[in-house]
Amino acid sequence: MRNYYKLLVSILVIYILAVGLFVFISGRDMSKLQVNEDNVLILNDIAKKAEENWPDLSSIESSKYAVDYVILDQNGNVLKDSNSASGDIRISVEEAVKNRYPYAYIIVNNNVTGSVILKDNGSSAINSMRLATTIGFAATGLILAAGAVIYGIYIKKNIIDPFHKMEQFAGKVAEGKLDEPLLIEKNNMFGAFSESFDIMREELSASKQRELALQKKERETVASLSHDLKTPVTGIKLTAELLKAKQEMKGDDGDIVDKLDNIYKKADEIDVLITDLFASTLEDLGEFKVSCIDEPSSVLSDILKKYDDKGLVVEDKRPDVIINIDSKRMGQVIGNIVNNSYKYADTKIDVHYKIVDDFLEMSIKDFGPGVPEDEIALITNKFYRGKVQEESKAEGSGLGLYIANILMQKMNGEMIPSNDGGFKVTLLIPLS
Repeated sequence: MRNYYKLLVSILVIYILAVGLFVFISGRDMSKLQVNEDNVLILNDIAKKAEENWPDLSSIESSKYAVDYVILDQNGNVLKDSNSASGDIRISVEEAVKNRYPYAYIIVNNNVTGSVILKDNGSSAINSMRLATTIGFAATGLILAAGAVIYGIYIKKNIIDPFHKMEQFAGKVAEGKLDEPLLIEKNNMFGAFSESFDIMREELSASKQRELALQKKERETVASLSHDLKTPVTGIKLTAELLKAKQEMKGDDGDIVDKLDNIYKKADEIDVLITDLFASTLEDLGEFKVSCIDEPSSVLSDILKKYDDKGLVVEDKRPDVIINIDSKRMGQVIGNIVNNSYKYADTKIDVHYKIVDDFLEMSIKDFGPGVPEDEIALITNKFYRGKVQEESKAEGSGLGLYIANILMQKMNGEMIPSNDGGFKVTLLIPLS
């Protein structure tokens, strides 16, 4: 605040100087007012000299007096005019009275023989004073305006601009942009406040970095556990399948076979969930890799057969073209879609193909209840499960279609969910 008080003192000094200048300029013409006060003395002096030298007025010096005058005889004739240039203007005592010119009678031997008229009613001095006053006020106003401008510049530079910088800084902090420091200018009124803001930014940035590191560590742990869990789950599936085959060969009770079959299915569901969780975690870590190569379109039929455990898939004629995909990731996409239909529709699944521009369009459609239209745009969100899925009480994580959508994007394709007499997923697979 010390700079602020200095500024106030400076403005006060400027104002005092402005007033002094006004007094100086206005006082320069006070001498002219003094002339008006001496007009009576001048008039009496001229009249006295005229009386002493009447009627010879040549001895009266015109240049001696600071005002113009005329001397008239008793009949109004001009006997002497101090300014011959104005001789054409008729003047009389009556005119003098009308125009408020000072005048006096010339008395010789107790008789009025003429008159003296001063051609100055004081208006010139008034006009001069008015001009001086106007100039004084104008100069004072300009000085005060200059002071106001200086004060405004100071306020803008030292208060408004720093405040706007802090406002912008607060907005960036709210957006999570914590890498840009708040610059603190020298003699800034908000210096200590700005420094506190910047310290807060540094602490928030450090806290955010710690949080991100912790989140990364957690995701890495989840990814590691997901990967490690796949091995025992795969062992359970193989063991259940082997035991089932042995029981079938022995011809044992079908109840045992059914239980082994159920163990296999549950283990398979766990395997799918672990695969989706692993893929989702890799996506969060930015390590979800896709390697696309040219493959014949027949690989799509092979993938369908691999995941069609219930034999519900009816495949239409497929064009023989070359597609550019990662077959392993495409298996995850199609497997998640088919598995989704198994859980929530459990109906026939029609698969159709057609060429659209630079893509092979593959549509996978079931004949279940479909998805409410207001949820179509949401079902590819992470962990989202619609009302129909929740009411069906079928197990699920809300990751299947999310993973499928991410994978299609990484393979330069697209996945489009819709309703068409059931739930339908259209895959746009890029051609080679």
